Amino acid sequence: MNFRTGTVLLAAAVAALCAAPGARADLADETALAERYAPVVRLVEQEEECGDGEPYEPMDVDLLFGESTVALRGSWSATDLVEISPAAKDVAGLYGYHLDFPGNALDPGCDYEQWARRLTEGQQPAVYAHVAADPGYPGKLALQNWLFYAYNDWNNLHEGDWEMIQLVFDAADAREALSREPAAVGYSQHEGAEQAGWGDDKLELVDGTHPVVHPAAGSHANFFDEKLFLGSSAEQGVGCDDTRGPTRDLRPAVATIPSDPDLARAAFPWIGFEGHWGELQPAFFNGPTGPNLKTQWTEPIRWSEESWRDRSYGVPAVGLFGTGATDFFCDAVAGGSRALQRALDAPVAIGLVLSGLLALVLLGLSRARWRPSAPLRLARRRAWGQILAAAARMYGRRFRLFVGIGLLFLPVSLLVTGLQALLLGAASVVGVQADGEGGEPLVFLVVAIGTTLTLFGVGLVQAATVRALAELEDGRPVGPVRAYRMAFDCVRRLLGALVIAVVVVSLLASTLFLVPIAIWLAVRWALIAPAVELEGRSAVAALRRSGRLVRRQWLKVGSLTVVGGGIALALGPLLGALLIVLTTAPLSLLNIVAGVVYAVTMPFVALTTAYAYFDARVRDELEPEQDLAERLPGATGRWWINPHLICAAGYAPNL
Repeated sequence: MNFRTGTVLLAAAVAALCAAPGARADLADETALAERYAPVVRLVEQEEECGDGEPYEPMDVDLLFGESTVALRGSWSATDLVEISPAAKDVAGLYGYHLDFPGNALDPGCDYEQWARRLTEGQQPAVYAHVAADPGYPGKLALQNWLFYAYNDWNNLHEGDWEMIQLVFDAADAREALSREPAAVGYSQHEGAEQAGWGDDKLELVDGTHPVVHPAAGSHANFFDEKLFLGSSAEQGVGCDDTRGPTRDLRPAVATIPSDPDLARAAFPWIGFEGHWGELQPAFFNGPTGPNLKTQWTEPIRWSEESWRDRSYGVPAVGLFGTGATDFFCDAVAGGSRALQRALDAPVAIGLVLSGLLALVLLGLSRARWRPSAPLRLARRRAWGQILAAAARMYGRRFRLFVGIGLLFLPVSLLVTGLQALLLGAASVVGVQADGEGGEPLVFLVVAIGTTLTLFGVGLVQAATVRALAELEDGRPVGPVRAYRMAFDCVRRLLGALVIAVVVVSLLASTLFLVPIAIWLAVRWALIAPAVELEGRSAVAALRRSGRLVRRQWLKVGSLTVVGGGIALALGPLLGALLIVLTTAPLSLLNIVAGVVYAVTMPFVALTTAYAYFDARVRDELEPEQDLAERLPGATGRWWINPHLICAAGYAPNL
């Protein structure tokens, strides 16, 4: 027990001795009850300073008082200074004031972590127990354990963070509660709580009476086990809470705040503070109020009846079609929160940057040529906007065909996912680790194979789509199965080209200063699939051909690939994330929805790539100012392909 905590407990003991005998007996029973059911706090371990994990421990709040780096500020503005290093008695009874810690809550860096470490060094973590009855629920009693953290490093950044867990007894007072087990326990999570019966499987106990609580890294929302949890409401918290290990256990010292208000104020003067335990900031970035201003402080049973829910929603670690929806939701909420933080911290600079970006986007869209957008007569030059418009019109006109191609991609995607899992599992079995000595070549090999398999699946969609386009241009009927059957004629060449591209780009990208070259090459090789399928090129020849076609149109092809791919990658997860907010559907189902939407939008990306290929080929093989129809009157469009000869005989016609 540290000196400060010991002093507080001594003050409580003195106050109890001066109180009536009944009050002294009640405090002794409350203290015994608190010690018996003190929580074990299982924190996510932080393996390096200022890195991932949880650096903040539940602390003795008396360390804040009399501390020269803590200020008391008024409620009228963030800069109004009332006192430096206020004492606990100085804040008692103050309403609307703020305790201010050293640092900027919206741009924390490592400041709070280093400050808290200096403040708590050599001190034992603390938990504040409080036994409370509820006038509206006679015969029931609550034992609360309040934990204070120096900083909340989550989506809603703010100084100071009060969290709690509550045990409910079917008892009239602490003495009666000592003779029976708790009926239920609730763990606070943002504005709500999750409950468990005392004998529930999800509740882990140490030594039979000490509940294990898992605070999420950064947010300190309390959970019953180790997972990534998703919340889509104020009660659950909007975002994702992470309690996954490795972890470490803390056994905080218990300080019991008497249920008698006079004894509580005498022993813990700060319990009368009606201000904020953190600096003044807008909205949910503001410092929190203390336990005494929470509903559960005076009406704990009503709070449990109205606010507790039976479960939290763990994000699936894997999914049938990936975890795109939940990943997108977690990342989008975190990214949006960071953007809001930056905007509040530097509103003028951020406003100028956003205005500039918006102006550039609007200028680009206004200057783009979208018409005419005829999807057939493939062999023609098209402007940037016309390529996207033609892809959209073709997709809409032949909706069943291209949705079918996308849906047939699903079993291929599942096969690729299974092969990747086998590869990663085998790598784990043989002990390959990304940070292990001598393991880098093996890690690179596993990553390269996994990337190749992923791109191979995408390449098959591109191949099937471009072969379907060729058939439509020639007026022949084509369905999804036939499109894939034709695409498989060149499957070995396509796979070979992708293997070469992935290995080269991955090797370049592994060295930071060569990343620009890797990006440049990745765009130059964006037309591999059409070069293989429509010209019968070998793997190496397809790489050279794609590079030649893209050579003078790198920015155009690259931006089209990014925009088309962005639509496919974002649409499914975005829809899934909206469904997370608007429905109560199972998260695994929403991930499947996102995966299916991604699959059926992949042909749109392939159409965009195909039209970019035709545009580039016309520009490469004809005079820049002449259209193919002008150069070759009466051309029917069959100049690029003989679908019966390409892969069998290596047919590659020239204009």
